[in-house]
Amino acid sequence: MSARAPKATRPSQRARVRTALAGLLLAATGAATLVSCGGDDSGDGAASPRPTPTPPDTASFSGTAATALSSLEASARERASAAASSASARASEFEASVSAEIMRANQAAQRELEDVDGRGNATADVSLTGKPRAQTGGLLAVVVNITNRTDETASYAVQVDFRDSEGKVAETRFVGAEDLEPGERAEPLAISRKPPEPRLTAEIAKAQRY
Repeated sequence: MSARAPKATRPSQRARVRTALAGLLLAATGAATLVSCGGDDSGDGAASPRPTPTPPDTASFSGTAATALSSLEASARERASAAASSASARASEFEASVSAEIMRANQAAQRELEDVDGRGNATADVSLTGKPRAQTGGLLAVVVNITNRTDETASYAVQVDFRDSEGKVAETRFVGAEDLEPGERAEPLAISRKPPEPRLTAEIAKAQRY
């Protein structure tokens, strides 16, 4: 009895369909790879890469220019403020130098009047003019008008007394003017440091020309 040869196994229809689908998928994948990597042929067989579009720079629309402009304006304001402060400082220095000069002249006037007997030799060359309190911050101040009525250069020392309603001297101030030319006039201020009340009256106590 002879043995039968084994029957050849045929692939089922479902297996054939799966194989066909796998082949199609592989072909599609290869084509996609070629498209993504390929481009216009430059002639030497190598595919030229296609440029990738650059997205717009959204930072340029974020208001950076306006911020820079604001910074420039702030810097300009700071420079203007610094210039104004510098000018104010120079003005203050000038006022301080003037005040120092006036203080020195007033001290010289006080020293000059220490040895003067009576009212001095220059009361006719000196007069007082009241100054509105609105211009002096409420303080009592008088302008001491000094005029050199001689024909020679001269200096003047003046003592101003501030008296109360009873005639008592409440405060004494000294002012001076130095090296006045003939006919020249000076107008130093005599300012009381006393409170506005009680009200005081200013008068020339001494005036000496030297």
